[in-house]
Amino acid sequence: MDLEFEKEIVEVERRIAELNRLNADPKANFDAEIAELTKKLEALRRSVYAGLSPWQTVQIARHKDRPLLQDYIAGMFREFIELHGDRCYADDRGIIGGFARLDKRRVMLIGHQKGRTVEENIKANFGMANPDGYRKALRLMKLAEKYGLPVVTLIDTPGAYPGMEAEARGQAEAIARNLTEMSALEVPVVAVITGEGGSGGAIGIGVGDAVLMLSNAIYSVISPEGCASILWRDGSQAPRAAEALKLTAPSLLELGIIDEIVPEPPGGAHRDHKAVMAALRDALLRHLRALASLSPRKLVERRYEKYTRMGRRDARAERRARRHEKR
Repeated sequence: MDLEFEKEIVEVERRIAELNRLNADPKANFDAEIAELTKKLEALRRSVYAGLSPWQTVQIARHKDRPLLQDYIAGMFREFIELHGDRCYADDRGIIGGFARLDKRRVMLIGHQKGRTVEENIKANFGMANPDGYRKALRLMKLAEKYGLPVVTLIDTPGAYPGMEAEARGQAEAIARNLTEMSALEVPVVAVITGEGGSGGAIGIGVGDAVLMLSNAIYSVISPEGCASILWRDGSQAPRAAEALKLTAPSLLELGIIDEIVPEPPGGAHRDHKAVMAALRDALLRHLRALASLSPRKLVERRYEKYTRMGRRDARAERRARRHEKR
């Protein structure tokens, strides 16, 4: 389904596609019209995406054509070898991970998995991992630590699965343990919010030396719908909740929750997978190179300082002062 605020963009895209189809006829020549419409399309994308509201950003982060974990594996990484199971209960499909290469650098890649089809989503539980998924993720992180490999996590989940069975198997404990263990990992950890970063389900693999976020992703303690139902007892207040939650990348950078915004191409990541993957690859390699020079002790110390600093008023004032000096 087309998003309401994208309708004009979609109409121009369809017109260009139709003219390109007609242009296949040797007797036809619509090159001038296509060039004109292409310029109009580029201007439309820039103007629409420059002024997105938080609620519109939520809709983009959930877009059905947005790159998923399997797309990033195919488009950015090489030699991915998936590792299965938590060695305790099951092989949860909401989180997958394994050895991979990013450029020439070996990494442990872990991420939330969603699907394109209903069947794929049911298999992956719509990206909502059970405790088995978080325990599997921790097992792989410890394996990475054993072999001295950096950890890269790709976060895209509405939240951890809240079902009765998940709670019975220790969902809260599994996430809490991941937070504790990740804070002390002696290898570099780079976390990336690529789509939805929902609640504890996101932060369960999100404690990183560097936390990156795509420009149209979201990261929040609760979904706007959930927040609206609690505060106003009215799910239709979700746009209002999205505004209050400060869940967009610029707000989170200002608050010091994330470290860098990775820009998406005009029109969003769902329109140009290759461009967003190229930008993300460059950002990941840059951070991994910088972190590789730090000793295990220094990594843990910096990570501890980073997370204990969050939320302090003095820390926010320091960040604003640094940005002012750069200008």
